[in-house]
Amino acid sequence: MSPPSQEPDQWTVLAHAVSRVLGWSYVLCWGISFYPQLLSNIKRRSVTGLALDYFVLNVVGFACYTVSCIAFLFFPVVRKEYADRHPDAPEPTVRGNDLAFAAHALVISMITLSQFWTSLWGYERHPTQKMSRPMKAFVAGCFAVVGISCACVDSDSWGWIDVVYTLTTLKLAISLLKYTPQFRLNYLRKSTVGWSIENILLDFSGGLLSLLQLLLDSSLQSDWSGVTGNPVKFFLSLIAMGFDLAFMWQHYVLYRVKGEGEEVEGERRGLLAQEERGDATV
Repeated sequence: MSPPSQEPDQWTVLAHAVSRVLGWSYVLCWGISFYPQLLSNIKRRSVTGLALDYFVLNVVGFACYTVSCIAFLFFPVVRKEYADRHPDAPEPTVRGNDLAFAAHALVISMITLSQFWTSLWGYERHPTQKMSRPMKAFVAGCFAVVGISCACVDSDSWGWIDVVYTLTTLKLAISLLKYTPQFRLNYLRKSTVGWSIENILLDFSGGLLSLLQLLLDSSLQSDWSGVTGNPVKFFLSLIAMGFDLAFMWQHYVLYRVKGEGEEVEGERRGLLAQEERGDATV
C-alpha cells in the first residue's frame, strides 16, 4: 500500500503561513493608521476640524475589542463555551495579532483623545468641539449593558462567552456609529482639513487584509461558522471599508484641496462655518 500523498498538508502549511502574513500585515496597516492623525495634531498644535465624539467612541470601542480578544485567547471557560457551541470548528478564529492590534489601537486612541485637553497639550480647540448629549447617553448605556450582561452569567442560558459577544456587539455598534460625527462635521464645514486622509487610506488597506485573513482561516477549517463565531472582525472590516470609501469621496472629490493656500482657506471656511452653526456641529 503506497503512503498517502503529503500534498494537501503542504498546501495547508502554506495557507496557514499566508494567514499569518495577512494577519500581521493588517495589524501593521491598521496600527500605523492611528499615527497620521496624532502627528498631524502635533504638527498643527490644533484639534480643530475633528469631531470629539469619534475619538471618545474609538476609546470605548477598542476597550471592548481588547477585552474580548483577551477572553477568547486566554480565558479557558470562554474557549470551552466557544468549543461547545461550535463543535465543527472548536478553535476561535481570534489570533494573537488581533489582540496586538486591539491593545495598540486602544493606547494610541487614548493618547489622541487626550490631545483635546487643552490644559494638558495647549492645542487649539474650537468651543463647539464638545461631546454631544446623545453620545454621552450612548456611552453610559454601553457601560450599563456590560454590567447587566455580567450580572446575568449565573443563569443557565447565559455564559461568559455571551458577555464576550456583548462586548463584540457593542464594538460593532460603535463602529457603525463612530464615523458619523466626523463625516457630518466634514459635510457641515465643507472641508476635510484637519482630518488625516492617510489615516483613511491605511484603515481601508487594513480592513481588506483583515477580511481576507478571516475568510482564509474559516476556509481552512472547512466551516464558515468561523466568520459568525468572530463577527466583530468580519463586520468591523466591512464597516471600516465602507466609511473609508465615503471619506475618500469627501476628500478627493467633494472638498478637494489643491494646494497649501487652499488648505489654509479651507481651514478658515471650516472655522467660520463652526462659528455660524455653534452647537450644530456637536
